[in-house]
Amino acid sequence: MELSLHRLRMLRELHRRGTVTAAAAALHYTASAVSQQLAQLERDVGAKLFERLGRRVQLTELGTLLTEHAEEILGSVERATLALEEAQESRTVRLTAGVWASVASGLLPTALTALAGAHPGIEVRTRELAPEDTAEAVRDGSLDLSFVIDYSDAPTPWDAGLERAVVAVERLHAAVPRGAVPSGSASLDDLAEHPWILAGAKSHFGRAMRTACQRHGFTPKINHEVEEQSTAMAMVGAGLGITLVSDLGLRQLRPPGIDVVTLTTPLLRTVSIAYRRTAFRRPALHLVIDAVRASAAELGLGTEAALP
Repeated sequence: MELSLHRLRMLRELHRRGTVTAAAAALHYTASAVSQQLAQLERDVGAKLFERLGRRVQLTELGTLLTEHAEEILGSVERATLALEEAQESRTVRLTAGVWASVASGLLPTALTALAGAHPGIEVRTRELAPEDTAEAVRDGSLDLSFVIDYSDAPTPWDAGLERAVVAVERLHAAVPRGAVPSGSASLDDLAEHPWILAGAKSHFGRAMRTACQRHGFTPKINHEVEEQSTAMAMVGAGLGITLVSDLGLRQLRPPGIDVVTLTTPLLRTVSIAYRRTAFRRPALHLVIDAVRASAAELGLGTEAALP
C-alpha cells in the first residue's frame, strides 16, 4: 500500500471541516477534485474511510485511525524538511506567504528584493487572501507563513499552534473629501456626523472600525459598504463619505480630492507574520521576517505593540 501525502492532507482537512466543500475551499481545489482524490484514497487503502450524513461527512473507524496517522506523517514530513534546510548551507528553500493588497504593495517589494540579493536560494511565493483567512491557511499547512492583523479595538483570536512575529505597527487615519475637515486633525467622535464608507461587519477591518466608533460613543452612518480599500478611497474622492485607512494603505495610489486627517486619539493596527510552531527553527522563515521588518523600518513603521 502506497499512501499519497496529497490525499492524506485532503483526508485531514475533511476531518477538520466536516464537508468536502469546506475542505476543498481550504485547500484551493474544487469539491469534485477532492471527492475524486478521497475516493482514490479509499481504493488505495481498500476500505471505506467515510460515509455521508446529509451534507456532512463522517469518518469511519478506519478513517479516524488513518487521520490520526496522517497528522503524524505530515508532521514528520515538515520536520524532515526543516532538517534538510538546516543541513544545507545554501539554504535553498521555497516558502509560500499569505498576503493582502497593502502588504503586497507596501512591504514586500523592498523586502523580497533585499532578500533575493542577500539569500538567492530563498524563493518566496505569495497568495492573496482576505486578512481574516490567512492565519487559518497557515494552520492548515497550505501556507508556510502569512501576514495577520490585530487592531487595537479588535484583537484577532489566536490559534495555540501558531506563533507570530510583529513586523510593523501602523496608525489609522481618516480619509475625507477635500476641505471636509479644515483643521487637518480630529478625534473619531468629531467625525460622527459624516456619512461613512466601510467594509462589511463580517470582515475583520469592518468589525474593528465599528467597534472603534462605538467606543467613541457613536454608531457610524454607513452609506456605502465596500470591501476593497481602493474602492472606498475612490468613493471618498468623489465626495460620497469618509473612511479609515492605514499607513500602508496610504502608500497605494491615492485618488484626487482626498484629505488625510490625523486622528488625535490614535487607532493602531499591528502587522505580524504568523507561522506554525513546528517551523520555528526554519532559518529561511526568520530571514524573511528580518527582511520584512527592515522594509517596515525604512517606511518609519515600528514594531512595538503599542504607540503613544
